[in-house]
Amino acid sequence: MRLLSQKSREYKGKDYHKFWIVIPNKLIEKLGWKQGDELEAEEKNDKLVIEKD
Repeated sequence: MRLLSQKSREYKGKDYHKFWIVIPNKLIEKLGWKQGDELEAEEKNDKLVIEKD
């Protein structure tokens, strides 16, 4: 997987970025996730946990 970012805007000299994670197709298929599914994310014990809502 890879964490990516893109500058979304600049305001008063400060840059703001959007971040996203690229998840391999095999993992998406194994989880049964589909495009448009609502996902929920939380931090647990210094780990990112993403679940289908």
